[in-house]
Amino acid sequence: MTAHPSLRAVSDLHVGHRGNADVIDDIRPAHPGDWLIVAGDVAEKTDHVIGALGRLADRFERVLWVPGNHELWIASDDEGITSTTKYDRLVDACRAIGVDTPEDPYPLWTGPGGPAWVVPMFLLYDYSWTRSPGQSRAAALAGARERRVVASDEFLIDPAPYPDAAAWCSDRLVATTTRLAALDPRHPTVLVNHWPLLRAPTEVLRHPDFALWCGTDQTADWHRRYRAAACVYGHLHIPRTTVHDSVRFDEVSLGYPREWAARGRPDPLARQILPAPDHRQVRWIRGGDGLPRIARPDDDGPDLEEER
Repeated sequence: MTAHPSLRAVSDLHVGHRGNADVIDDIRPAHPGDWLIVAGDVAEKTDHVIGALGRLADRFERVLWVPGNHELWIASDDEGITSTTKYDRLVDACRAIGVDTPEDPYPLWTGPGGPAWVVPMFLLYDYSWTRSPGQSRAAALAGARERRVVASDEFLIDPAPYPDAAAWCSDRLVATTTRLAALDPRHPTVLVNHWPLLRAPTEVLRHPDFALWCGTDQTADWHRRYRAAACVYGHLHIPRTTVHDSVRFDEVSLGYPREWAARGRPDPLARQILPAPDHRQVRWIRGGDGLPRIARPDDDGPDLEEER
């Protein structure tokens, strides 16, 4: 156990995947007073999501959850409901087990590195991160389909009563900015969203078209506008830390076994957000096969230049 509590974060656990079924066992506090952010994509099935969050809530002093796209997917056991209805049910279920959601008052972290508002958000995407600057949404989506890059969200998310995900996103942006503007400006924020707030982290994607389903231009200045001490996200399955305008952006995802079996996985899984760590918790180096991989804690190999 560490001497002081910390604010930690993890995302993209995908506990419904056979290879990730036991990953919750590896996520434990380093201090009894630790808080844990879970930044989306816990699982697709509601009972898997709530079961995992309930186990984490039993260990950590406080757990805060935001939905990812996988929580919004409508499967056979969700027949008769929409993604908006499913989200509302997940919020109610989280509240029943004492887990904070984007619909609850933003808590103030007063431990080391604080005080800071911890802001769980649900913002979605609006297809504005097109492959070419100024490209229309219709042209960008058509080009992505031609290149056979189409997110499963297009088939599995039902945004009704909104006409599409972009309209739902617009509504979420308005509601969230209203609440952010009301926060006491004396304290910085930790902004938490499943999708990155900046487009820059998507520049390393193997398929650039996938950025269409990764965020919105509308949040590009939020880290400055809302006094962010750190921004936490997942979704890309590329765990790392980057700095933009002197603000730390932490991608805290785990992802799937096929991804981390070859490149390694973050250690520890629950990354420290506050107080600001005194070293990079995830380092990427060039492996013996020439491919990027996550360095082991005792690995003194050089960092990849693009991750600096």
